[in-house]
Amino acid sequence: MQRRLSVELLGLFPLALGRVPLRLDPWDLALLMQEVLALRGDAEGNPTPGCAWTGDINGIWQVHRLEAFTAITAEVERQAWAYLQELGFREGSVALHVQRAWPVVSEVGQVVGRHHHPNAHLSAVLYLNGDGSGRSGCLRLFPRQHSNELVPGLAVGHGGPIEADSAGGQRWNAPWVDVAPQAGLLVLFPAHTDHAVTANDDEEDVRLSLAFDLALTAPFAGPADAAPPEYLAPHPAQWTELQQRAGDPGQ
Repeated sequence: MQRRLSVELLGLFPLALGRVPLRLDPWDLALLMQEVLALRGDAEGNPTPGCAWTGDINGIWQVHRLEAFTAITAEVERQAWAYLQELGFREGSVALHVQRAWPVVSEVGQVVGRHHHPNAHLSAVLYLNGDGSGRSGCLRLFPRQHSNELVPGLAVGHGGPIEADSAGGQRWNAPWVDVAPQAGLLVLFPAHTDHAVTANDDEEDVRLSLAFDLALTAPFAGPADAAPPEYLAPHPAQWTELQQRAGDPGQ
């Protein structure tokens, strides 16, 4: 009698989602939440109805430069370096920069629409509150493509042949992955990844978080160093800004 062979599926080319449950003092978290709410002031959300308030489009995009956020920014930087090390980056091969950092405040029913950060290389989100249930809105990560749906469009559902709730459907053809907020949880992921935030359904809680855009460049090149590799932008300190003069095109 011929023995039936089982199929072994190997997960190739995975997306690296970093999760770090920071052990932050509850008092420090409370102070950070107080600072975030003060920065938001009387605003209720972004201009688009139903959207959470995000500091980056409301003039609050450099909280990493504010004294109240210095310590937590330093911790994010440490974990970002650890993330790069886990990805295999050689020590000293790149420089890492915080481009911008901003608070996000989600009231009941508010969301953040699907987007990505083309200006950056690495995204980080630190949750200041949340109990891990996802009731206050989850970070939703979308794949760049559904590698295993075989026929384009099957993974989105709508009566298709893939059982979305099956183990195979969840592991190999999930339309997205949700990360529930939890106080002190830091997540890191490639900035080109499409992501969104689902609706805050907790009527007793306002979801608070800090978002960071980080960029990689070549290290600062001294006189005796080799030129930066072509695939990495030179260190920003070695750029030259060109001044537009009267009469130049565009004036």
